[in-house]
Amino acid sequence: MVRKEIAQERHEVQGGVGTVMCYNVISKEEFSDHGRLYARFVLPPGTSIGWHVHEGETEPYYILAGEGTFTDSDGSVQLVHKGDCCIIEEGCGHSIANNGTEDLEFMALIYNVEN
Repeated sequence: MVRKEIAQERHEVQGGVGTVMCYNVISKEEFSDHGRLYARFVLPPGTSIGWHVHEGETEPYYILAGEGTFTDSDGSVQLVHKGDCCIIEEGCGHSIANNGTEDLEFMALIYNVEN
């Protein structure tokens, strides 16, 4: 099966700033209770996804384009670029912001740690 990603504008994601685009690749129903998100996100300059914690699940971000600041569970902030992978473990929090001048684009996968 081949299909197109499904575009969705999302506003103030997890308490973040501005409007970001979410391009869903797999629906939550297709995960069969193994996860809930596989999507490409595009954050325009000045936008962010706010701080949030993953309980019972994990979420890697794979940076496709642009640069941003990733805040890890321990509060450390790192500049991320194309090719970087931000790994968010179960029970940990994180946020990401685009402080650059170009779109920040990344893939996100949220899956359950128990399945």
